[in-house]
Amino acid sequence: MPIATEQGNTAEKKNPAVIEVRQLGTRFGSHVVHADLDLDVRQGEIYAIVGGSGSGKSTLLREMIMLHRPDSGSIRILNTDILELAKAEAQALRQRWGVMFQHGGLFGTLNVRDNVGLPLREHTDLADEVIDELAAWKISLSGLAPEVGLQFPTELSGGMLKRASMARALALDPELLFLDEPTAGLDPAGASGIDALVRSLHELYQSTIVIITHDLDFLWQVTDRVAVLGEGKVVGVGAMAELVEMDHPVIRQYFDGPRGRAAQAQAQTESGEHHHIRG
Repeated sequence: MPIATEQGNTAEKKNPAVIEVRQLGTRFGSHVVHADLDLDVRQGEIYAIVGGSGSGKSTLLREMIMLHRPDSGSIRILNTDILELAKAEAQALRQRWGVMFQHGGLFGTLNVRDNVGLPLREHTDLADEVIDELAAWKISLSGLAPEVGLQFPTELSGGMLKRASMARALALDPELLFLDEPTAGLDPAGASGIDALVRSLHELYQSTIVIITHDLDFLWQVTDRVAVLGEGKVVGVGAMAELVEMDHPVIRQYFDGPRGRAAQAQAQTESGEHHHIRG
């Protein structure tokens, strides 16, 4: 036990928390969504938040990106108490993170290139030509062909729309990325493409990535740690291999279904194959 504690302390020193949620309380009328919820996301990790329907994960995301104010508790992001910020300070902090919304969140009247370039036009003094070049580069990073930049959101498939939303989230080279259901609604091939995209962007930017997802394959393939929400709080957090060994009934219910077992078996098979190749 002392060794584990020492290792944990070392990890925290090397990778300090960039998100700290303490005693968070959220209500909608008489319905309690969060009750004294605590959560820490470390610098540079890919961290997922999961839970059943009504567990409060989407509400938690909205609170972290300052779209909803909780009833109690505190949220510190990038060493800043976001519940105590003036409007101008909040705007400056938002420029340090990017958000990929589940349904894209792009402006339908703008083509993809202009959607991606919009944050640069709002928050920098760069020339239009430079902004267009940077937007084209972000579109390329997201895995889209150059000509997609001149298309409009309504012309894109679901997978293309998610990649375009990712490109816009990257516009200001964020320190922190929030991804809301990045693989929802995609076929297996499209979802695998997003898995690979998230891993490659994480390697390129070394940013911290926070993900809301239901995708069990994604959890096994991409994440460093996963927090499971239930009963208004975090009922378990750890790597997937650790979570599937935990006895909490909410965690067991989430991971013990047929899809959970299939995703675990697939991940273990791929891990074994990778180990064999390396050996």
